[in-house]
Amino acid sequence: MGNEISSDSWVPFDESARPRTLSKRNLSAVADYIRSGHVKNVVFLVGAGISTSAGVPDFRSPDTGIYSNLAKLDLPHPEAVFDISFFRENPLPFFTLAKDLWPAALRPTIAHSFMKLLCDKGLVSRVFTQNIDCLERAAGIPAHLIIEAHGSFASHSCIECESEYPVDLMHQHVQNLEIPHCITPQCNGLVKPNIVFFGEPLPKRFFLALPKVHEADLVIVMGTSLTVHPFASLPVRAREETPRVLINRERVGGLGSRRDDVLLLEDCDTGVRRLAKALGWQDELEELWAKTDPNFKLDKGKNKQSAYDGPMDMDEVLRVQVESLTRDVEKGLSLADKHKQAGKIRKILLTAPQPNQQWRLAV
Repeated sequence: MGNEISSDSWVPFDESARPRTLSKRNLSAVADYIRSGHVKNVVFLVGAGISTSAGVPDFRSPDTGIYSNLAKLDLPHPEAVFDISFFRENPLPFFTLAKDLWPAALRPTIAHSFMKLLCDKGLVSRVFTQNIDCLERAAGIPAHLIIEAHGSFASHSCIECESEYPVDLMHQHVQNLEIPHCITPQCNGLVKPNIVFFGEPLPKRFFLALPKVHEADLVIVMGTSLTVHPFASLPVRAREETPRVLINRERVGGLGSRRDDVLLLEDCDTGVRRLAKALGWQDELEELWAKTDPNFKLDKGKNKQSAYDGPMDMDEVLRVQVESLTRDVEKGLSLADKHKQAGKIRKILLTAPQPNQQWRLAV
């Protein structure tokens, strides 16, 4: 675990020094670098700041952060709610908080969709996240690329025998403020989400993935205070010549101390929109983010999404998809037989078995 201080923390930077990799230390140069074809292994390091616009409170913001609003739980100190020793003695405060933190039908932010966009383009090596809200998963980022450094609500287990616990049962207990116990015979241990508490080791996947930071050709840090180790030391693992981009409201973790560091000191959503615009991918980003809105419908006239009143059920989603596919097919058919062939294809699409789909956050 450790509490080591980053070796390049807050070192004064010589603005006259030329970058090693980027042409300049600015947004346009980062976009040029990404478009150059040399970027194949982007690593994201993200924290609570990418989720705040989704309605998820962060932990340390004064007045609005989770820790500043725990007085009602009568804790010895705010962090005790995530202390494994305290949890063993009194689990109720955690489950009181868990009811508020439980991932519901939250919509990923455009910052999440930006990461998904780069994944779709085959540019991402890993996404290291400190967040436990599962929004990376909800955004569609492939699970094998996500490293949930502090765990998440995606799974649950007994703290004694480590047996898995059903998600639906855990959700029921959390909503009823009941303390869940292991369902393994003769165990009866306390059960909690697989969130890393103070006093617990980080997941093995976190440590196995650490070499990915050193191998990265671009590191993008977003929405984190970089105060909790060992996550806070990840930016230092990047090679000296690797560009590091910080999208955050304030400078953190020594970022800005290297010749190829670029600082975008603003909220994450604004920062990724500006970067996407510089890349020429703004429309792609907005369209991808629109797909995360549960209240969307395909515009029949323009083959794109627009908001509408009321959620679609599965039949409506399927109907819209079939109509869109049929229109595309019709355009490619000759005038002589397009109606006959389109009718056949429409029938095939409507009768084909459809894979199961989850339209709410899976946790």
